[in-house]
Amino acid sequence: MARFGRGSATTPVELRLVDEAISRLAGEIRVTDDHWQLSNHSATQCYLVENPEGAGEYLRVPPRRAGAPIPFEFSRVVLPTRGGSTVAFHVYAPDHVYLDPDGAGGPWENRTVTAYSLDETATYFLVLVALCEPRLRDESPVAVPTTPQIVERLRGHAACARLTARAVSSHIDYLAEEKMRIATPAGAETGRGARRNGKREAIVGLALRFGLVREEHLALLPPRAGTGAAAWETAP
Repeated sequence: MARFGRGSATTPVELRLVDEAISRLAGEIRVTDDHWQLSNHSATQCYLVENPEGAGEYLRVPPRRAGAPIPFEFSRVVLPTRGGSTVAFHVYAPDHVYLDPDGAGGPWENRTVTAYSLDETATYFLVLVALCEPRLRDESPVAVPTTPQIVERLRGHAACARLTARAVSSHIDYLAEEKMRIATPAGAETGRGARRNGKREAIVGLALRFGLVREEHLALLPPRAGTGAAAWETAP
């Protein structure tokens, strides 16, 4: 469970939102199976939950609503403020489970689910394909792309025109921690850059070994500005 709001010494919150129109304890997020729930503790204000990867879908969570189930895998929670703008934060859902196409049918306990349930229409999958692209194109001397390189690579995609480096880093964390369940190796370097590079390498290695990303997925990416290994600069 994670609570959000302005918080105080007597009302601790995990996510602090600074605006006088937001309650000390504005609400809470709770993980339930493969989705999450939002409770709105405000007595007067509705909260919006948007699907940034959809076609404008959103849910309105009314005041005092407890445990509203949120179906989106990636969500933006939006709260109103006094300044005419809004305050928002993002939530990644627990791993959504998909049935194996060859194992569907029959009682639930007899069904087979996929080991790595990836939504190929999601932005995080575009990030994954961009990470794997140099290896898929057999540009073996090229390092795994950096976060700024991923932002630039996806800029020409209609769904990624406003994609930021921070958002890409969040997608990478989501892939590693929720989708692929990659643990940080014992004794790994403690520097932030080293951890980030190691995480990207581990994601690409697992995705390619198990065929989660294949050559046909490269068609999801926008056309490259250049060809060959020169299109990527070697990561430091």
